[in-house]
Amino acid sequence: MLIDYRSDTVTRPTPGMLDAMHLAPLGDDVFGEDPSINALERQASDMFGMQAGLFCPSGTMTNQIAIKCHTQPGDEVICDYDSHIYQYEGGGIAFNAGCSVRLLSGDRGRITAAQVMEGINTVGDVHKAVSRLVSLENTANRGGGSCYALSEIEGIRTVCDRHGLALHLDGARLFNALIATGDQPRDYGRLFDSISICLSKGLGAPVGSLLLGNVDFIKKARRIRKVFGGGMRQAGMLAAAGQYALEHQVNRLAEDHRHATAIAEALAQKPFIESILPVETNIIIAEMRQPWKPQDLMDYLRPFNIEFFAISPRRFRLVLHLDITPAMVERTISLINDINILPCSQA
Repeated sequence: MLIDYRSDTVTRPTPGMLDAMHLAPLGDDVFGEDPSINALERQASDMFGMQAGLFCPSGTMTNQIAIKCHTQPGDEVICDYDSHIYQYEGGGIAFNAGCSVRLLSGDRGRITAAQVMEGINTVGDVHKAVSRLVSLENTANRGGGSCYALSEIEGIRTVCDRHGLALHLDGARLFNALIATGDQPRDYGRLFDSISICLSKGLGAPVGSLLLGNVDFIKKARRIRKVFGGGMRQAGMLAAAGQYALEHQVNRLAEDHRHATAIAEALAQKPFIESILPVETNIIIAEMRQPWKPQDLMDYLRPFNIEFFAISPRRFRLVLHLDITPAMVERTISLINDINILPCSQA
């Protein structure tokens, strides 16, 4: 059996989720008539204390719609250098919104209020793009699943209010952060102008993300979704999977966090590991000690049906999720513990 740590996007629907999908009532969502999608949008917006929601095929789409809604061509988006919206969305900020990006160097993907303040362009300076939007990512993927402190977000919100900037959250793994910190969804709903949450990562739905905001924002977002080709007609089966995920598969994320910590502790004992980013949630990012490369460890573990991948010449990532069982974790740790000499492709 494959033990797949490549991403939490590889999860498959559970039997209960499949039953919910099979029984979902359907309608045409582009006409606003799919009852399952309407129910999911209400459920998620109520959870975060926001006015409305919009169901979309992917987190990239919800992020890109949000950026387009908040900005005009020639504006500037402030975010961390490692942000998903900059690193992994195909240049969409420029392609879709016509905006430039002010990149900040935060701590494991997390920026501070002071950095945001310093990154805002002077109002009226015709030489500079207009600072319009701040985007945060929580948890931060390239930061090893790092979590923001709510107090820091509150500080960033204050800076945005003082300077007339909107604040967006890429919350692809927000529920991991909520489980790790004990913060509540409504804590985030009161701080952000828009929130993107993903249903197809740790929550285990096959497809889908939600964009949350006020009524006027979501009305505009729905039109942009249409322009982007994101209307999905009778997609209520997918929405039913999202409803099931929100109702049944949030609290179990704590198990993924425990599993990630256990595997990281085993890796930390090996001489070929240089360092591991602090493990706060379900992501492990480790750096190999020279002369080893991630490929050396990948090649060693692949015959045992363990898969993961490198994210840089020296770093690799493992992601825990609901399809990784405790027995798989024990097997992985046992194999790591048994490595006495790791073959080195550079030796």
